[in-house]
Amino acid sequence: MRYGEEFLGVECGVARHLNEVDWAATSLGPVDGWSLSLKAVIRTALSSRQPMSFWWGEDLLQFHNDSYAPMLGNRVNHSIGRPFREVWPDVWDAVYPFIQMALSGKGTWQENMPLVMRRNGYDEQTYWTFSYSPLYDDDGRIAGLLNTVTETTQAVADRKALEEAYRDAQKHLVERAGYEDELRLLNRELAHRMKNTLSMVQAIVSQSLRNATSLTDASAIIAARIQTLAKAQDVLTGMSVTAAEISAITNAALAPHQDGADRIHLDGPRVYLSAQQALGLSLAVHELATNATKYGALSVPQGRVDITWSHHLGDDFTFDWRESRGPHVLQPTRRGFGSRLTERIVSDLFKGQAKIDFAPDGVVFSLVGKLHQVADLDH
Repeated sequence: MRYGEEFLGVECGVARHLNEVDWAATSLGPVDGWSLSLKAVIRTALSSRQPMSFWWGEDLLQFHNDSYAPMLGNRVNHSIGRPFREVWPDVWDAVYPFIQMALSGKGTWQENMPLVMRRNGYDEQTYWTFSYSPLYDDDGRIAGLLNTVTETTQAVADRKALEEAYRDAQKHLVERAGYEDELRLLNRELAHRMKNTLSMVQAIVSQSLRNATSLTDASAIIAARIQTLAKAQDVLTGMSVTAAEISAITNAALAPHQDGADRIHLDGPRVYLSAQQALGLSLAVHELATNATKYGALSVPQGRVDITWSHHLGDDFTFDWRESRGPHVLQPTRRGFGSRLTERIVSDLFKGQAKIDFAPDGVVFSLVGKLHQVADLDH
């Protein structure tokens, strides 16, 4: 804004535009003939640092001060002395009701009013806080209106950004609370699984030592059983914190006994077991496969093992191990820990009945029980 010129004794940047207007050609006439009221308002507005404009006369010719000029955009050089409607055609309809109120003697106040303007060659969404007040001539009649205004476009944008940031922060807090809940659940499950595993390891070691014929024999048996537990844990960890699919658990337990001859057949639907049931069934399959490899169907080339399971309505579950084409089976004279584990522990875990039948034509293991509810898989 260039200073150095005056208008009605006030030095200001817009003085040049005021002096360039041919006022005699307007409805206001020459400056010398202007009323004292008009001159007083002009001097007040030009001296103020508050953005201010006003419109005077029957054509509502525009005046404004230096602080208001930046709001005009590319209209700044051709707005003073022109009618309100010509200077602001893009917002005229929106502000006309407020103009009417001010010209009727009632002041107005609008806060953050949205207006779409074309002041820089393109449409832009702007926001304004302003007041229109009536202006009076020397005879006390309303001759125009005063506009004290602040553009709040950036303030509204900042507020919207702050509100969005607040909503994002709230969302992140909710997500964080969810993650913390999941972490607590995970920690509880891991602690629970660790206790179960340690209990099972303790039982394996204790019973294996009690029934072994030598420390070397005990060491081998314990190592094999704990390795089976470890494989089952790997499957659980790879699939889910709380559950594992039965075929994955069964295949992991059978892996050391597969000889590539396709003599072990699995058949059953996709069923998920709780961590505890998966560990128990894995040990049972390990014991059955170990005995089959030593004495049963897997000890001869033509032997076969069929493993089937089913999941009925509700939580009913059956699991069957059936050996065939193997050596003639003799009823054992002593039941070891492996048999007791296969029958008692598994039946308890599945809240049902499990039984090994040493039939002459092949060992049969049958389990009838209940699957843990999905909602209970993390307990």
